[in-house]
Amino acid sequence: MAPDAVGGAVATDVDVTADLLTETYQTHYTSLLRLAALLLDDLGSCEDVVQEAFIRVHAARGRVREPEKLLAYLRQTVVNLSRSTLRRRLIGLRLLPKPLPDAASAEEGAYDALERDALIQALRGLQRRQREVLVLRYYADLTEAQVATALGVSIGSVKAYGSRGIEALRARMEEHR
Repeated sequence: MAPDAVGGAVATDVDVTADLLTETYQTHYTSLLRLAALLLDDLGSCEDVVQEAFIRVHAARGRVREPEKLLAYLRQTVVNLSRSTLRRRLIGLRLLPKPLPDAASAEEGAYDALERDALIQALRGLQRRQREVLVLRYYADLTEAQVATALGVSIGSVKAYGSRGIEALRARMEEHR
């Protein structure tokens, strides 16, 4: 005979009665719940799996060939439903969008804006050449040679203006704090 939906053979002569299923439920519900708990991670899912197993076996009770194997059919159904539950969870996790990186709080954003404003004010207070060298070197990310060419000065002058500009900028930022 061909196997049915709950793992048994299709019956022709003996049926599992609703009374036998009710008795099996009352006697073995807790042990089936423990079985599901070993396979799943939360009580709600375990209860759902066991309930679904009883519903499926109840729907197929007329096809269960040997009533004494009812508990075995229920156990196998609980295992199969637990696997399906875990499989659906894994698929769901794969389909979830990736979390966005942590966004700065409003306070952090405000603090960053204040720092940026203070830096801009401090840069404006530097000598023209110092400001130009620092902006080209660190904001525009040019090399010392590229800054020297852009400003029409020597590399040594770029180094000197840069060094003095950083010191003056550091002093101004400390004053701001």
